Amino acid sequence: MGSSPIVVSGSSGTRNRPNNNKSKNDPCVSSSGFVYLLVAFVVLGSIAGIYVRFMMTPNVHASISSIGCKEDDEGSWSIGVFYGDSPFSLKPIEDMNISRDKKAAWPVANPVITCASASVAGLSSNFVADPFLYVKGDVLYLFFETKNSITMQGDIGVARSTDKGASWEQLGIALDEDWHLSYPYVFEYNDNIYMLPEGRAKGQLRLYRAVNFPMKWTLEKIIMKKPLVDSFIIPHDGKYWLFGSDHSGIGALYNAQLEIWYSRSPLGPWRPHKKNPIYNTDKSMGARNGGRPFSFDGHLYRVGQDDGETYGRRVRLFKIEVLTTDKFEEVEVPTSLKESIKGRNAWNGARSHHLDVQQLSSGEWVGVMDGDRVPSGDASRRFHLGCASVLGVAALVILFGVSLGAVKGLFPLSWCPHNVGKRSDASLDWERSSLFYSRMRLFCSHLNRASSSLRARIKPNSCSGSLVLTSIFLAAVVLMCTGVKYLYGGSGAHEAYPLHDQYSQFTLLTMTYDARIWNLKMYVNHYSRCSSVREIVVVWNKGQPPELSEFDSAVPVRIRIEERNSLNNRFKVDPSIKTRAVLELDDDIMMPCDDVERGFKVWREHPERIVGFYPRLANGSPLKYRAEKHARKHNGYNMILTGAAFMDTTMAFEMYWSKEAAPGREVVNNLFNCEDVLLNFLYANASSSNTVEYVKPAWAIDTSKFTGVAISKNTQIHYGLRSSCLQKFSEMYGSITNRKSEFNRRMDGWDV
Repeated sequence: MGSSPIVVSGSSGTRNRPNNNKSKNDPCVSSSGFVYLLVAFVVLGSIAGIYVRFMMTPNVHASISSIGCKEDDEGSWSIGVFYGDSPFSLKPIEDMNISRDKKAAWPVANPVITCASASVAGLSSNFVADPFLYVKGDVLYLFFETKNSITMQGDIGVARSTDKGASWEQLGIALDEDWHLSYPYVFEYNDNIYMLPEGRAKGQLRLYRAVNFPMKWTLEKIIMKKPLVDSFIIPHDGKYWLFGSDHSGIGALYNAQLEIWYSRSPLGPWRPHKKNPIYNTDKSMGARNGGRPFSFDGHLYRVGQDDGETYGRRVRLFKIEVLTTDKFEEVEVPTSLKESIKGRNAWNGARSHHLDVQQLSSGEWVGVMDGDRVPSGDASRRFHLGCASVLGVAALVILFGVSLGAVKGLFPLSWCPHNVGKRSDASLDWERSSLFYSRMRLFCSHLNRASSSLRARIKPNSCSGSLVLTSIFLAAVVLMCTGVKYLYGGSGAHEAYPLHDQYSQFTLLTMTYDARIWNLKMYVNHYSRCSSVREIVVVWNKGQPPELSEFDSAVPVRIRIEERNSLNNRFKVDPSIKTRAVLELDDDIMMPCDDVERGFKVWREHPERIVGFYPRLANGSPLKYRAEKHARKHNGYNMILTGAAFMDTTMAFEMYWSKEAAPGREVVNNLFNCEDVLLNFLYANASSSNTVEYVKPAWAIDTSKFTGVAISKNTQIHYGLRSSCLQKFSEMYGSITNRKSEFNRRMDGWDV
């Protein structure tokens, strides 16, 4: 490889002279640059592999369904249920403490319908959105858009609930056309049930009538030959009113336009409102409809969607004050719906753009709302950022090689066409006559000279040169991991894992004191963003407790101040805890939310067990407490440390504070240790089956090592005390040596 242009001889003899030095000049054979690039590829690839193994989270929905839940640029929409005494007091279903034993949901949590639940039922869905309710007695029917993973167009799906929306049975596809369908507005007129879906790709607004509700529909009428978007029909003051957006008109602003039409019948004919277009304004103003309008206390309300920051960012609610053939006035009113601050870990953390609320026969109001954890176009954005990161890595690798001297030039001119062997006369004539070709070779030559100058300036053997090379290498590593994350890491969300198509929540409980406030603040900030965490309870054992305002939390935090500094306080019965599941997690343990969610799923499968992340094997004569390494060596465990474990709050706490456990609690108080060992013995004594279950975390960090406030600083003394506890508890409650569970016995592969 050279750093200056090579002049090609014009003689024909030179043209046809065989190149006897071809193998010598072959860069793949002789160039150190090739070896360098190969080594760089292996090193950076290995680092990326480690990053994927420990830091990237799986696509939860894709692991449930192989036919749906594919990456989609429109998002990953799902549907939740809300309840309230009025449309302005709606709360998510998890706040209602509704439980379903068969679904292992204590309580049931949103979302209630996802792409996975639709796909498992055979609908092959990438997402579900635009939910509309139809109430028929005590049965709720839910119509929604489901984007087909194969055809990549929207169909209208339908589900049924007989328990006010706590669980849903997928019935199938209610309406499927050759074009995209969405926004299935369902209403009743003259004892018939109609559906007015959006089908703008057809250029028509079509009205369908149910011939066998809810699964069979027929086209009743094409009521308008306009590609109206998100339309609905409502009766008001003796007329029927059609609201919709027409983005096809000249000067119409996308997602910012609204038109109104009126008629004596839903079947038409329709006349335009004199003020049309009602809106043609900023797309954040809620002009585009976002669900079913409703009446409350004699007032009519319209739901609009704010598309300002991203499509479907939020819903906005408007009270219609004037609606006549020549006037329309509405004012915005607040809603009770709170936006999640858990970010992408929440099913609706990024946006919600559709709401339908209806009153049940009981007087209670029920609402359905869609939500997404990512903004519109997120998949494309991640792809472009990933590609840019990879190109950045390539540039840094070449820069590193040039600085090191492994790469002699940025553009090896020996690879140019003049050096590839025999070519035609026409090709050579073009090279000589082409101004572009000559200038490109000259430009490359200048770059190569610049690279030589760069290498001379950096001086790799000097201290400053080593610092520059180290910085380039670290930048390449960061960009490589960033590129892999964007290209293969999905949305980056730590999603909850459903069980039997149902989600639930748990309470996070930790015990601490005043010397560990730094740990606690970081702990609350991190774990409050985990998808299934409902509340964080801090058991305060000693010192002045912090103010709640000191915490940056996405969920409520409650500090329970104890009178006595005792480890037994960890398992004290607490009637204020509303969830059945409690995660006892020490404030000095940091692990990914994905590991926490996996542990919660395993506990829901085995709620009668202690499910945790730190296994131990107590065996030998006399019994001796050892680290996890001992359990690995013997391929089994019979205890789970409750410093990081899920348990049934009622079962565990009442068992721990039972009369039979009193002698064990006294041992815990005397030694200020072993409360987790005691609970393991109590569980084992209460059942003849397995009582512990292990889940391997991707990684876990003990933050107390950085603060110097670890409770058990001396490992040898700590293990000695625990060995003493094992022997005492064995005498009190019986041995657990015969209760060994093996690693890697579950099908999920999370216990390896």
